[in-house]
Amino acid sequence: MRPVRVLVVDDSATMRGLIRAALERDPEVEVVGQAADPIEARQAIKALNPDVITLDVEMPNMNGIEFLEKIMRLRPMPVIMVSSLTTSGGDATIRALETGAVDCVAKPSSGDEDAFGELPAIVKMAAGAFVRPSAPRRVEPRSSARQTPGYIHDGRVVAIGASTGGVEALIAVLSEFPANCPPTVITQHMPANFTRSLAQRLDRICAPSVSEASDGAALEQGHIYLAPGGRAHLEVVGSRRLYCRLRPGEAVNGHRPSVDVLFASVGKAVGEKAVGVILTGMGRDGAAGLLEMRKAGARTLGQNEASSVIYGMPRVAFEWGAVQKQLPLTRLGQEILTAASPRNP
Repeated sequence: MRPVRVLVVDDSATMRGLIRAALERDPEVEVVGQAADPIEARQAIKALNPDVITLDVEMPNMNGIEFLEKIMRLRPMPVIMVSSLTTSGGDATIRALETGAVDCVAKPSSGDEDAFGELPAIVKMAAGAFVRPSAPRRVEPRSSARQTPGYIHDGRVVAIGASTGGVEALIAVLSEFPANCPPTVITQHMPANFTRSLAQRLDRICAPSVSEASDGAALEQGHIYLAPGGRAHLEVVGSRRLYCRLRPGEAVNGHRPSVDVLFASVGKAVGEKAVGVILTGMGRDGAAGLLEMRKAGARTLGQNEASSVIYGMPRVAFEWGAVQKQLPLTRLGQEILTAASPRNP
């Protein structure tokens, strides 16, 4: 089996060296070329035909987002964005993931000897991603007036887990939610600080209110709570009133926050009034927790293979019997609302 062939695109020679060194530690990855800007990268893509590109967000001549849009429109291929852990870097990364980038990694602090330690695994995963051609799309700002008439959540709670490809998936699903949707909790695998930008982006384009979850926040109708990246596990706790709890602890299935932890807590606290949803992503995080939810009487849904960027997490959950119904992404939003309706026994 030949190694995954990677083109590294970054205007910093130092950063290109760090990325190359990290990738070349894995014999199953080969760096076939480097480029300092999109103009060089375009020629390198034609000449080298790489399997995966790592792409810096901020570069001269054309920024990474503009170049990514051209790639996804003219020659779709797996792209991993490399971004700084700043507010502007986080915002740009979310735009890139929405545009079609497979995943993102954060630039390390200076002197970090473990820089890009997870990058080889991410690159190998990206090589198998289902990348679709895309045209630039406009997502309209939310309409806060859009409601489901007479809807009261009646203690219902929606829990969603996602990883690779999850930004596009979450936008597709949550754009279907009305302003008075059931309380919804989400764990999306993403580096620390990037989840704040994701929550702000979702809040701008979705009818419900979207924010990063805070410890002790009460679950309320019309609110969506996103687990902060990298710091703690998000859980739902309580009985008469339900709350978010951010619990420090070791990574579960290699992730903190973990989808398994969220799902297991929702199954315990909410039981048959919960709806669990597992979206695109690599690995098996969420499968065990979703099975606990189903055993507790919750409705459980999964994204199908054809619409998933990576059919990993949904596949394992389905094979374990945790998923009652698999659906394409275009139908999941409305199916979640139907499953969460108080009229649905």
